[in-house]
Amino acid sequence: MAKRSSGITLQQLTYYIEVAAEGSISAAADLLYVAQPTMSAAMKDLESRVGRVLLLRSARGVTLTTDGVEFLGYARQVVEQVALLEQRYLDRPPSRRLLGVSTQHYSFAVDALVRMVKATSAAEYEFSLRETRTWDIIEDVRTLRSELGILYRNDFNRNVIDKLLRDSGLAFHPLFIAEPHIFISRKNPLASRDRVTLDDLAGVPRLTFDQGANNSFYFAEEILSTLSSPQDIRVSDRATIFNLMIGLDGYTISTGIISDDLDPEIVAIPLDVDERIEIGWIGHAAIPLTEQAQRYLAELRTVVSGFGVELLG
Repeated sequence: MAKRSSGITLQQLTYYIEVAAEGSISAAADLLYVAQPTMSAAMKDLESRVGRVLLLRSARGVTLTTDGVEFLGYARQVVEQVALLEQRYLDRPPSRRLLGVSTQHYSFAVDALVRMVKATSAAEYEFSLRETRTWDIIEDVRTLRSELGILYRNDFNRNVIDKLLRDSGLAFHPLFIAEPHIFISRKNPLASRDRVTLDDLAGVPRLTFDQGANNSFYFAEEILSTLSSPQDIRVSDRATIFNLMIGLDGYTISTGIISDDLDPEIVAIPLDVDERIEIGWIGHAAIPLTEQAQRYLAELRTVVSGFGVELLG
């Protein structure tokens, strides 16, 4: 595809961001009150100007090519910076705030979003927080459905996770190291213990997050996933797992960081094992973070440090 001599327009970048978000040229055209042929022509002209195929078109809509994913990251940066410029020098109101985060099931990730929403000065915003499966987190960030992903790695899954991230053009950035804890109901007999061992958990229902079609020990959200348990229950969301902790006196293994405001009936008890959990965020290796993503990470660090956890980096 030959390049044109003329440059890319801000309008084209705005159109492209909306097309990528909707996965459809016609849907983006409707949202922006633009005729569908005009939007389609703008996308073809954009591809011609950059000399790359950015969109794969089908009867079901559009998906981004590898070049399209990288281009989207830079397009978001440009549009965001223009909005900041107009706000500062033209007295424009703050622009609509946009951010997508995909995460394993951590309450501190929710706390950080709560703080971010409360602190925003924008009259309009659109934030998404997806608590989802490990594979889907990586796929969300790879395709820029989410700008950031929050997940863990340890000595067991590190090589597999790191290879998958490299193959996807992503990078892992450590946030903190957590000592393993069990999450249980305050009414659980183990709740009064200072520490628990694996032997203490014999006969206690183990609760884990289902990983769907990509159900592999390496993608498990909990450490020690290879250990067998006679009583095993898989769930898909955090509300269900907490209900089962209360109703069945079950347990799950996690970081030990839990919000009393969001989860008042659940407590964290240290688990006496020779393991550590490295929590970090993932993003595109070659794409700088938007201002909103940086603000979210700042709030995330504030939340975690409030629990007395030492931050990395």
